[in-house]
Amino acid sequence: MRVVTLPQPDDFDAWRDAARALAADSVPAEDVVWQVGDAPGDLFAAAAAPAPAAAAGTPALSVPRAFIDLARTVVLARDPERFALLYTALTRLRREPKLVEDHADPLVRRLERIAKDVRRDIHKMRAFLRFREVEEADGASRYVAWFEPDHHIVRANAAFFVNRFASMRWSILTPEVALHWDGKALSEGPGAVKAEAPDGDPTEEVWKTYYASIFNPARVKIGAMLKEMPRKYWKNMPETALVPQLIAGAQARESGMIAKARDTVGGNSRIAWEALRDEAAGCTRCPLYRPATQTVFGEGPVDAPLMFVGEQPGDQEDLAGHPFVGPAGQLFDRALAAAGVDRGKVYVTNAVKHFKFEQRGKRRIHAKPDTGEIEACRWWIDQERMLVKPRVTVALGATAARSLLGRAVTIGRERSRAIDLPDAGGTGWITVHPSYLLRLPDEAAKAAEYARFVEDLRAAWGLVAG
Repeated sequence: MRVVTLPQPDDFDAWRDAARALAADSVPAEDVVWQVGDAPGDLFAAAAAPAPAAAAGTPALSVPRAFIDLARTVVLARDPERFALLYTALTRLRREPKLVEDHADPLVRRLERIAKDVRRDIHKMRAFLRFREVEEADGASRYVAWFEPDHHIVRANAAFFVNRFASMRWSILTPEVALHWDGKALSEGPGAVKAEAPDGDPTEEVWKTYYASIFNPARVKIGAMLKEMPRKYWKNMPETALVPQLIAGAQARESGMIAKARDTVGGNSRIAWEALRDEAAGCTRCPLYRPATQTVFGEGPVDAPLMFVGEQPGDQEDLAGHPFVGPAGQLFDRALAAAGVDRGKVYVTNAVKHFKFEQRGKRRIHAKPDTGEIEACRWWIDQERMLVKPRVTVALGATAARSLLGRAVTIGRERSRAIDLPDAGGTGWITVHPSYLLRLPDEAAKAAEYARFVEDLRAAWGLVAG
């Protein structure tokens, strides 16, 4: 009997190395006991040893990529048999290369069920984790969250939160491990208890107002809601304190909505939008808020069928507090009119809500937002799109396209074609930013590009129309 000790419960690399060495020695699955750290193994087995490493010259095992992906996920589960199940599958793969394609096989079915549970837990952490702002000894803000996962998913989820909140200093506390991000490096600490996490902060009242405003009693399905948002997560989410009273009044509110539908179309959305705008006014998600004059939020009808997303406010927008009022905005207005689009019927906003600039004497020169700043502001764009629900969203330039699609975009390759936007629905459309036209030195080229820009706007409006 072999006893293999893995250093961490989510250490896929250690399991893979040990499994490869065992398989090279043709050790049967039933002769291996897997344990983590000091966890008890088989009392009758040999003394536990560290996970064996494959010896030099050991032939590499050829396994399908699908199995590697499955194993990486299953290793994160809390099921104590997960390592043994995966090693059993590995030994069978040597005889049955297409095992992972047999979804009727009992072992494969069980591994897939475990993986599904792990993926669901990963999603729950991303959806239901809530940061609270605390002030550190140096006066800087740190955002702290508490979460109790069902599986060993915290380290695997770290990259998501680093990318999503790159410019914030934050800590995620869990019973098993704590993650700390200082804006540059990620570190780990020992597990924590709920009492070490803050209870709340002033921004939660704004968030509760926003949540109550967008709550739709006509769509309440309690069973489905509890399936997607189990009660165990409620205690860590400020908005869930409102759920019982919102559900209790849902029937009365629904009747009122139906009776007054003609007079209140867009009313809830407008209230929610105003709460969101007011919350954005105090945004400190990235350092850009410090030198900027103010947050420049989106503007337009909350039921606009067409939304335009620019890069960031410029010097004049920063001073005025309104988007697209400077030279690029004036060119944008002319192009909209030439395309037959009424600006009063569209929603305009920016991917980044604060003006980023370099000071040169008395002038403030525009500076391009970086990836962390785009990601920090992406939450606001997501909420705006969720409230407005535009049929078509137009990204003006590469920064806006990155915010919209979550990836770097080459305008020349993606321009002037419809793109599905599954996250908030609707269709995406990419074109240049009007400031690009202002920078063109050649008048003939500028006229040609302006004409093409007008055609892009006309085509986007055509998508809205049908």
